[in-house]
This record gives sequence, structure tokens and C-alpha cells, in this order.
Amino acid sequence: MKINPELDLVLDRVVDVPCELVWKAWTTPEQIVQWFTPAPWKTVECDIDLVPGGAFRTVMESPEGQRMEEGESCYLKVEAPHTLVWTSVLGPGFRPQEIAPSEDCSFGFTACLTFTPEGSGTRYVAHVMHADAAGKKQHEEMGFHDGWGTCLDQLVAMIKSETINR
Repeated sequence: MKINPELDLVLDRVVDVPCELVWKAWTTPEQIVQWFTPAPWKTVECDIDLVPGGAFRTVMESPEGQRMEEGESCYLKVEAPHTLVWTSVLGPGFRPQEIAPSEDCSFGFTACLTFTPEGSGTRYVAHVMHADAAGKKQHEEMGFHDGWGTCLDQLVAMIKSETINR
């Protein structure tokens, strides 16, 4: 998908774990709860119906116990083990849904994740598209690069830990 610098945010890194394990980390609820939210927050629930039109839902929890439900998102494209596209503007079954504005977040987005073999590792690209510049700006100011980057570091650490402990 073509990147629009006015509307899109991108995290593009090479990580030293294989694509298949990155895919598994993104598509297995038991793994997502281990890395998906930047510490000290944690993901306490995750539901996945890994088909186009299927649901992707997470619940996050603050260190003080405050829960934040992200709502249900909808998978648009599922091509194992290289491409995963989901959006917060549609619910399961491709049903349009309202974005419930909060003081922290008032935008919807579509995330296109690609995992491409590079040497013994993976080029990991998270391309996050917004409807308008205000949504992109709000997401960026919320800490998109630090947050998504921290989560990627946690994902890689989890994979390495599981590989060592096998």
C-alpha cells in the first residue's frame, strides 16, 4: 500500500527473528497478551477470529487496574505469514462502527503489517493509515513510534525467550 506522509505513520525495522514467529506472535491470543501493550500496562484479554471480516479485540490494563477496551476491529486481509491488515473503523463482518471518542483517542485507523524475510530475520513494517491529518497527529502525539516500537521490542524478546526455553 502506498504511504501518504500527510495521513500515515510507519514503523519500519529489521528484527532478528523469523517471519513465521512474528506472524504467530500477532495471530495467537496467548502470545498477544504477553507483548501487545507497552509495559507497565498489559493486555489482559485478546480475541481473534483470523479471517477477513473476523474480529480482533483487546483489553488493556493500567498498573493501577484501570481497564481500557479497544473495541472490536475487523481483519481485512490475512495472508500468512507475511501480511495482516485490520481496521478499527469496521467491526466483525465488515460492519461500519462509530469510533467512540474519548479524551485520549478520537480517531480510527487501518493497520497494514508486513513481515518480509531479510537475512535470518524479518523486515517488520507497520503502516498505520488515518482518515485525516488530525487523527495522524493525535496518534503520533500519543506516542505512536515509541509505543509501537516498545511493543515490537517486547514481541522480539518474547519470541527469543520462548525459543531459548524450548
